[in-house]
Amino acid sequence: MTKKAELHYDGKVYELPVITGTENENAIDISRLRADTGLITLDKGFKNTGSTQSSITFLNGEEGILRYRGYSIEDLAENASFLEVAFLLIYGNLPSKLELDFFVEDITQHSLVHEDVKSILDGFPSKAHPMGVLSSLVSSLTAFYPKSLDPNRSKEEVNGTIIRAIAKLPTLAAWSYKNRMRQPIMYPKNELSYTANFMHMMFGLPTTEKKVSPVVSKAIDKLLILHADHEQNCSASTVRIVGSSHASLYASVSAGIAALWGPLHGGANQAVIEMLEKIKNDGGNVDKYVEKAKDKKDSFRLMGFGHRVYKNFDPRATIIKKAADDVLNELGINDPVLDIAKKLENVALNDDYFKYRGLYPNVDFYSGIIYRALGIPTDMFTVMFALGRLPGWIAQWKEMRENKEPIGRPRQVYTGAKEREYVPINNR
Repeated sequence: MTKKAELHYDGKVYELPVITGTENENAIDISRLRADTGLITLDKGFKNTGSTQSSITFLNGEEGILRYRGYSIEDLAENASFLEVAFLLIYGNLPSKLELDFFVEDITQHSLVHEDVKSILDGFPSKAHPMGVLSSLVSSLTAFYPKSLDPNRSKEEVNGTIIRAIAKLPTLAAWSYKNRMRQPIMYPKNELSYTANFMHMMFGLPTTEKKVSPVVSKAIDKLLILHADHEQNCSASTVRIVGSSHASLYASVSAGIAALWGPLHGGANQAVIEMLEKIKNDGGNVDKYVEKAKDKKDSFRLMGFGHRVYKNFDPRATIIKKAADDVLNELGINDPVLDIAKKLENVALNDDYFKYRGLYPNVDFYSGIIYRALGIPTDMFTVMFALGRLPGWIAQWKEMRENKEPIGRPRQVYTGAKEREYVPINNR
């Protein structure tokens, strides 16, 4: 029997269908609520509102479960490459070897960007945040590929836009870093892997003489996989709602990058390092800041601990913790900031106050440690996040378009002044 909920309002009873997902999640369908009752719902931040039905990512925060297209994040991080996961998210299934080979080859052949992009890049001051530069450069791709402005073109043409987005984002991301450092840009090398090519364009490595450590390369690949999608988060929802107006993929992704930029979203791992540096500059007394974190009257908050969705543990943090340990051991780095991070980690994992409240180190904590160890500047951390999240944004945009979803248009409860008459300025 189909489940239904009842709404009793103004002496009438309204039946509302209950939708059940494949993982037994239940949702009250209020699609006709306003039409039938004149009511809307008020849900600030959309914390209890399902904006869509999606087959891309399943997340259960209470049990610490994250799956892409049914595959556990643990399984994918251990066995798959980032581009394999990208294919899975975008097209729905793991690729065959032949499909993956063609996918990688297509991406490799489109990693160059138009030379005129350099003119746009040169217009930014060196102090411009790389995320602002990246968002602008991605949006500019619509000028170089005007056919992409129409998302209703053939599947082949839309797929070409998808391939170009995946291929060119590492180039644009690395160039945003070069602009920040006021260094000459590096062009992509087709003989390198996706991750290694990005490192080459950032730092001039690897060349045929000097390769990136397999431990480091694997850690970066894992980070990109762990960030690839995360259900209807702020930036994914932004991409979908911008795309719902029939905006192009590039415009939608550019908006997603802007949403990710915020410190409450993608900027969290940057905030972790800034917090650790603050503790170091204040003498490095970890116990002092632990007590400040416990004091409700103190405004200090530990960044990178706990998660608004995962209530007990972040499954991504469990995976990346080992990668962080491996990278630090591999590089043998002596960094007082990272020493403070390890002390804080030890406190959070063993102190009853933190364990009771679920304040465990999350993926932002460990990703910040890895990026710092690799010499990536803190204002590039969110760019790394964007690089990983791109396949998820593309998958969300593609699904929304294929499902022919209507334009996003939330309602509101108006609380302003009632109707007033205009008073001429001389009479006020």
